[in-house]
Amino acid sequence: MRIVLVGPPGAGKGTQAVRLAAELKIPHISTGDLFRANISQQTELGKLAKSYMDRGELVPDSVTIDMAKDRMEQKDAEGGFLLDGFPRNVDQAEALDGLLETEDFKLDAVLDLEVPEDEVVKRIAGRRICRNDSSHVFHVTYSPPKKEGVCDVCGGELYQRDDDSEDTVRTRLEVYHTQTEPIIDYYKAQGLVVTISSLGPVDEITQRALDALKREPGEQ
Repeated sequence: MRIVLVGPPGAGKGTQAVRLAAELKIPHISTGDLFRANISQQTELGKLAKSYMDRGELVPDSVTIDMAKDRMEQKDAEGGFLLDGFPRNVDQAEALDGLLETEDFKLDAVLDLEVPEDEVVKRIAGRRICRNDSSHVFHVTYSPPKKEGVCDVCGGELYQRDDDSEDTVRTRLEVYHTQTEPIIDYYKAQGLVVTISSLGPVDEITQRALDALKREPGEQ
């Protein structure tokens, strides 16, 4: 299957992308991973992307598209892939259509993870990270530490990242609504969108997604 995963920040895309890719036996292609890999390996695209980033400029769509194209052409993606974080806007979606058409491929589904805005704010603004080890993550509501402000694992101080403040989260949501959400309508016009609720236990959401992907896109 060739799937695009969309949803607002805090919808759990990263978690579900990894789980769904494993279940479907297709590679998970994340924009963040693409950038990190290209930059660390010092590919020509990586160097180009870094030059924009070092100047504090946005990396052009064309660079992101070329990175995605290179990744989708690798052997492990011959039987399909799950795209996470790409396309991020309608221009990128149109470019992806062009890439797939060139290879005589098409998308099978666009999986839309739906979550209320207040829940997004609650999920992200409640995160607390350990200063000693950023892999130690807690949540004031869903997975609180035994002692407030102290990491259960190493005793380090827990803090809220600037990116996780409520004001920043709401700004990120505005960017999502303005730039990324329009791709849902773009793909609905092609009959590709499958929408599921991203509320509930992680295992239930994964199963909900797998069940939905077995249905025809647009079928509720």
